[in-house]
Amino acid sequence: MVISRRAEPTLLTDEVYSAIYEAIMSGDLPAGSRLKVRDLAAQVGTSVLPVREAIRRLEEAGLAERSPHKGAVVKGLTLEELVHVYDVRRVLEVEAARAGAERITPEDCDRMAADYDAMRVALAEGRVAASLDLDESLLTILYQASGNPVLVELIRTLWNRSRAYKLVGQDYSVADDAVWKYQLDLIAAARKNDADAAAAVNDASLVDATSRIKGLLAAQPPAAP
Repeated sequence: MVISRRAEPTLLTDEVYSAIYEAIMSGDLPAGSRLKVRDLAAQVGTSVLPVREAIRRLEEAGLAERSPHKGAVVKGLTLEELVHVYDVRRVLEVEAARAGAERITPEDCDRMAADYDAMRVALAEGRVAASLDLDESLLTILYQASGNPVLVELIRTLWNRSRAYKLVGQDYSVADDAVWKYQLDLIAAARKNDADAAAAVNDASLVDATSRIKGLLAAQPPAAP
């Protein structure tokens, strides 16, 4: 009984964290959105304590931050962070693609192709967050083939950190077929178990994404004070 009573608040905080996390990942809570404790508690039907703890966890995960006169907000977008996050993604994901392509099976390549087709359907239907989930699923299949779960876990953490940037890039690239050629080239390289080609495709894709999102951010009007 003692263990159950102690675990209950943590489990409730986990549920609140998951609810806010999903809203951030889907874009329902975009960058800069205020995380008002009482409003969120009313929405999820809890007291303010698990909401405060969930927000603290989001701050630790790099998904929320403190803003003067606003309190906690969904972490904003900056050119500096974009470059830093995507530079680290290049280091990890280029090698993950290389190692995964060496070991991936034809069946897993078929799964990657199925995710690609579903992603294009989601994009055509305007389901941007769903298309990102499918793109990450496609890449996860390749990266898991590397046999290094720690590498995959680190990459997933960076995906969470860069989701807001990816939403910006995805929103403006729905009709740009050149952007989606990278996934097709990656699948082709994987089918051939061509590690060098897979690494080169991933590197080019991340460089292009960084440049494209940087341009979009620079073109946005400054946020109101």
